[in-house]
Formats: sequence, structure tokens, C-alpha cells
Amino acid sequence: MEGEFHAPSIGEFFPGESANEFIWEDTITGGWFSLDRIMLVRLLVAAIMITFFVVAMRKPKIIPSGLQNVAEIMLDFVRIHIAEEILGKKEGRRFLAVLVPTFFLVLFLNSSSVIPFLNISSNARAGMPLILALFGYIAFIYAGVKRYGFFKYMKSSVVIPNLPVALHLLVIPLEFLSTFILRPATLTIRLLSNMLVGHIILVLLFSATNLFFWQLNGWTALSAVTLAAGIAFTLFECLVIFLQAYIFALLVAVYIDLSLHADEH
Repeated sequence: MEGEFHAPSIGEFFPGESANEFIWEDTITGGWFSLDRIMLVRLLVAAIMITFFVVAMRKPKIIPSGLQNVAEIMLDFVRIHIAEEILGKKEGRRFLAVLVPTFFLVLFLNSSSVIPFLNISSNARAGMPLILALFGYIAFIYAGVKRYGFFKYMKSSVVIPNLPVALHLLVIPLEFLSTFILRPATLTIRLLSNMLVGHIILVLLFSATNLFFWQLNGWTALSAVTLAAGIAFTLFECLVIFLQAYIFALLVAVYIDLSLHADEH
């Protein structure tokens, strides 16, 4: 509303709150498949991403142009600067099917935070970051088990050679916690917190602009300051959107590489 200030809160990210009512409520399974605003945004953005790549690659040419050229540049970025740089050409090609969807899902879902009329990050609620983290988690465990077998991989991951026996009682639980619990947890929390904080700051700046502008007195001039800050932070958020996708996919690649070389602990 004109001249009103609505303080940002995390209530917007939870179904059933006044700011985020269900678009369709599932009464059969107790709400598991209810559709709220964020879920709708996720589905919409995922559809846009799939449509983009289908259209770009529907008739691939040897010399790309237009959307195909854009798509290939984006795919090459993941292949060269994430997959091959961390895993090498052989293993990078092998795990490209993990890293490509990871990178682009994070990138496209993050982008909804600055898209007009969406204006909310699809990754600012824990569900999607957790799913993406578990996808990477399964991938790096698969990589290690495939190479070493389950028991050798587990031993290589948590047992550091040449340590005094007494220290193993301390180190093994710490290594297990670090490798198999904290990795997916930190992936989830890092993505969630960055996108949630970015959304809250943008809401704060533009809500303040709305409040100050409609005062029609001395405070109106201050709206220019908050508006400029909002635009600047939006540009910064665009950088964060890309960096979070890059860091997320890069860490998944690093974890896969560590699993592939678990015996070199």
C-alpha cells in the first residue's frame, strides 16, 4: 500500500502465513503436496530452464548461433571451469551429468529473487537447497563406493593412517561428522542463508522507499537514497546469484574428487 512500511520477515517463506497463503491446499496427505507461492515459483522457473535448453538445443548446428550459442557458452563454463578443473577431463566428463543440473538449477532458482513479479528466491526456503545438497551427497558417496567398495571407502574416508591408536577414538568420529554430516548440511545452509538474507535486504530497502516517498515532506528526498541503494543491491544480488551457483557446484565437484581419492587421506 502507498506510504506503508512492511517489515521483512521469514514468515513469507512458510505456508499458511498471511503473506504466503496456499494457492492449492492438499487435504489428502496432510499438506505434503500443497502448492504455495514459493512452490509455484519453483515450478515456473524449472519450466523456464527446461524450455530454454530444449529450444536452444532443438536443432544444434556445428557453428552455433543465437540461443544455442548462449547455451553452449553456459555449458562450457560448467564443463571447463568446474568439472574438468576439479576432476580432470576423464572424471569431469563422467560426472558432468551431476554438475550441470546442479549448477543450472541453483542459478535459475536463485534468479527468481530479482525477476519482476516473482521477487522471491526459490532457494530461500530449506527444502530445495536440501534436495540439491542430497543430490550432491549421493553423487560423492557413489563415486567413492564405486571406486573402492563400500567398506574400503568408509575406512579410507574416516581413518587417517599412521596416527596413534588412542587418537583414532577422537579423529574417526570427527572425520565421519565432517564428511558425511557437515558436507550436505553446510551446502544447504550456505545457499539458504545467502538467498534469504538477500531477499530480506531487498524487501527492507524497497519498503523503506515506498514509505519515505509517499510522506510528501522532508522524508521524500530520502526515498531517492533508499531507491538507489535498492538498485545497487539488486545488481549485487545478481552477482551473488551466480556466485552461489558456482560455489555450490564447485563444492560438489570437490567432494566427488575427495571421494575418488579417499585412499590418499
